[in-house]
Amino acid sequence: MNNKTKFSNLLRRFKLIFVADKLNYYVNQFKNNSKNKKFIQENPDVLLPPDYLIYESFHLDYYHYYNGGEKTAVWLSNKFSNFSNIENIKILDWGCGPARVVRHFPNILPSAEIYATDYNPQSIEWNRANIKNVNFNLNFLAADLPYENNFFDVIYGISIFTHLSEQKHYEWAKELTRILKPGGILFLTFQGEAFKQRLSESEIKVFDKGKIVVRDKVKEGHRTFSAFHPDAFVVRLFKDLDVVEHNKSFLNNTALEQDSWIFRKLE
Repeated sequence: MNNKTKFSNLLRRFKLIFVADKLNYYVNQFKNNSKNKKFIQENPDVLLPPDYLIYESFHLDYYHYYNGGEKTAVWLSNKFSNFSNIENIKILDWGCGPARVVRHFPNILPSAEIYATDYNPQSIEWNRANIKNVNFNLNFLAADLPYENNFFDVIYGISIFTHLSEQKHYEWAKELTRILKPGGILFLTFQGEAFKQRLSESEIKVFDKGKIVVRDKVKEGHRTFSAFHPDAFVVRLFKDLDVVEHNKSFLNNTALEQDSWIFRKLE
């Protein structure tokens, strides 16, 4: 566990992590100000959500929000096509935030019915007002989505389980399975083995037993609420689905990439 993580844990213990994160937001806003102004000048037609919504869901960098979101959407569509016919499908972005990824799918998959849901009412309000050809819904932390059983061909959630309690993991796994069609694909990311370097010795002991590690003391669902997932836990969590692909976490430059898992619902 590095010094940055130790300091973060100390802030969390004294319930100051949210305050520190808000200060970090202002630092990032100042740090990226010139770069973001340049992006606006070069891309005057790109609609951008309020800064804090971008920061809360990703990085406060307009280029990475928009262009990075597009690259992720293209990568996901190619990934889905390896396991499913992606023509005329129904697809859900579970935990869409301010539409970083899902805003690009109408152009990438023009024949698809595209849906997105998030628990942040400000994100959903902005998305509905600014993003076309996507059906947005507000959800809550309770695992209850307004969709019929066996509704979606593809569901994806990027860094969503990473901000939920253990109980909510099981509740949401059940709900996502409910709305996924038989034969449908579920793509999710988790903070896996590579993230052990951020854990304390006591947390590593829990992790190595195949148990989830949760850092709370903040509002559940917020970016500062963090969960870490050993492989055995993820397999138990989705024991009723088939694992069709698992890509391990890795260090990308100085940033850790999350594990990606693809599951298929049994026919």
